[in-house]
Amino acid sequence: MFAAGAAIFALLYSAQAVLPQISAEFQVSPASAGLTMSAATAALALAIVPASALSERWGRARVLVWAVTVAAVLGVLLPFSPTYGVLLAVRALQGVAMAGMPAVAMAYLADEIHPSALAGAVGTFVAGNGLGGLSGRLLAGVVTDAGGWRWGLGAVSLLSVLCAGTFVVLLRGLPSHRPARSAGDGVRVHLRDPLLRRLFVAGSVLMGGFVTIYNYLSYRLLQPPFELPPAVVGLIFLAYLAGTAASALAGRLADRRGARVVLAGSVLVAIAAVLLTVPDRLPAVLAGLVLLTAGFFAAHAVASGWVSRQAATARAQAAGVYLFAYYFGSSVGGWIGGLVFERGGWTATALYVAVMFAVALLPVG
Repeated sequence: MFAAGAAIFALLYSAQAVLPQISAEFQVSPASAGLTMSAATAALALAIVPASALSERWGRARVLVWAVTVAAVLGVLLPFSPTYGVLLAVRALQGVAMAGMPAVAMAYLADEIHPSALAGAVGTFVAGNGLGGLSGRLLAGVVTDAGGWRWGLGAVSLLSVLCAGTFVVLLRGLPSHRPARSAGDGVRVHLRDPLLRRLFVAGSVLMGGFVTIYNYLSYRLLQPPFELPPAVVGLIFLAYLAGTAASALAGRLADRRGARVVLAGSVLVAIAAVLLTVPDRLPAVLAGLVLLTAGFFAAHAVASGWVSRQAATARAQAAGVYLFAYYFGSSVGGWIGGLVFERGGWTATALYVAVMFAVALLPVG
């Protein structure tokens, strides 16, 4: 699962590190360049519930292998995109392929891990995903600075091919799961649960706000008064290390202290942190980014684990609906965040994200 997460999330988020370069080459605005991320996450969101249903019938192992393999192959083709339209189309196809991994992984953990340890297991899994996303962003940024964004995405694709190969080899022995109730029945049951509905909304707004920050902060840091070199701007993704640690810690705390308390604390930290990024002072911006990343990852780990515990039946569908909301928020919330950034600057963007995060307190009430 660690190898699969590294492959998928490196591919998914590597484009985030090269958005300014894509803007320059194809002469598109920041919000339009952000569609490089939104195309993948929107397609992933739409495909994740069907993928979770397919895994109940076709087998978890097959869905995982196809998801990781096809996404890696498309990643190799991506740098050869001749036009921006082709680039978006390949990213959308990648999103469809990627959907199988997160849809199946959460359900597998819920099936195999004792409920008393599930939040900690999910936190560890989310931490691994964060390391994959971090490596993809950093590698793309460093190689892009040396040879251009196509080489940057190509380097990440090669890394993902290696991870995918490792995953396929190690997957032998993943147990098959018996078919469950139909996806439609499961989805309807979960949508009737008030707490699950609030958790789905929380996942959506958390990811929408988080991806907005990482999509457009690089534009801000490249401009006055900061005017940082692209290679230095790429290092902001090291803040993901704080998220990796926080997600694992939050999962264990939720097992002991309760998900409600840990989710509330994590969200409040994220709200305070995003406001810390408003002043034009680099130390404050970087400190805010680190704290925001930690708060977001902790909140996501707790919320996703809470969904798995709350769903008494059809856990694959519960995880699928949560992830649909999560990536739908990334796609739509991130795109709207780009429009806010273009029209209102960073202060308006930070306020937009703070309001999004505040909505994520719904399950606590």
